[in-house]
Amino acid sequence: MTVPGPRVLGARALGRALLARQHLLTRTDQPPTALIHHLVGLQAQAAPQPPYLGLLARLDGFAPERLSALIERRAVVRIALQRGTIHLVTAEDCLTLRPLLQPMLDQALRTTYGKRLAGLDLDALAAEARALVEARPRTFQELGGLLAASRPEHDPAALAQAARCRLPLVQVPPRGLWGCGGPAAHTTAEDWLGHPLDPSPSLDDLVLRYLTAFGPATVADVQKWCGLSRLGAVLRRLAPRLLTFRDERGRQLYDLPEAPRPDGDTPAPVRLLAPFDNLLLSHADRTRVLPEEHRGRVMTRNGIVHGTLLVDGLVAGTWRLTGDREVGVSPFGPLRRADREAAEAEARRVLAFAGARADGSDGSGGTHGPDGSDGEVRFEEPG
Repeated sequence: MTVPGPRVLGARALGRALLARQHLLTRTDQPPTALIHHLVGLQAQAAPQPPYLGLLARLDGFAPERLSALIERRAVVRIALQRGTIHLVTAEDCLTLRPLLQPMLDQALRTTYGKRLAGLDLDALAAEARALVEARPRTFQELGGLLAASRPEHDPAALAQAARCRLPLVQVPPRGLWGCGGPAAHTTAEDWLGHPLDPSPSLDDLVLRYLTAFGPATVADVQKWCGLSRLGAVLRRLAPRLLTFRDERGRQLYDLPEAPRPDGDTPAPVRLLAPFDNLLLSHADRTRVLPEEHRGRVMTRNGIVHGTLLVDGLVAGTWRLTGDREVGVSPFGPLRRADREAAEAEARRVLAFAGARADGSDGSGGTHGPDGSDGEVRFEEPG
């Protein structure tokens, strides 16, 4: 008797599963903290827009003041986590994820700054840096200069980065607040949140949470998302609790039995994804949502990831918010009339979000209507 192999999931089915778990098929009205937890954080190195716009794409009734208030109340924080990049995460996740990702940060420090830090006592440096940032939050420029005072043979920037990798440094407000500027000043997570790091975080739980928000996925996908290596053993250990599939290239995919896996023909609404959106940065193979021929137009050589236009579940263009008065949309090809109208509606939703404060004012003496009607949506015709 022939035993059937694992079910094959095509790119469209994988894309629809990802969109469903990201709340990009249907928006949700859950609290922002619940969605941030579900997504295992939002990439946030470009302050402040990306996490706000990422939540806007996924939440009904979301206003920027809601996230700013969470940052000020220390319910969410900005800290270097997955892939060594700044993420906005819940306070609880900050204390749990940071120790899990320490091996990745140690490796990044050795790879990038190893020669510039040769002979340095990193434990002593971390202890001094902790005392400095817990006395008051400091920028990396300030911290590096203070650490270099007793280590003149070392580069101040490298010293600051060593502190960043060895300590759980969070960025404090006003950094990350909507409509506010401010330098990236840091203190420790323990000092800011008043709690120690989790002494026994679970790598198994981290992988399961990834599958909840981003699956089905290969081992390479999970590793690309978090920056850790050798996670195949974790997934093999979890396999009795998981379902396994194959993609069209024969690679093994893991998933949670109860997770949504819509049919590949499930309708996918037009969406405007934030710059640096998690949807595009969390898989080794991104083609389930980002066609390879468009990758270079979305992800630049200097590390910028543009905001993207999603049509029928795939990236079909880029977009940009200029101030709070204009959204420019640049499709990669001709859009159907219905898709263009839907893209314009999404752009006006962004304008209303970006321009309207809680009192209805726009900060310049004028007002924005509920649909952002006094802003402009500009389409650039495909070249």
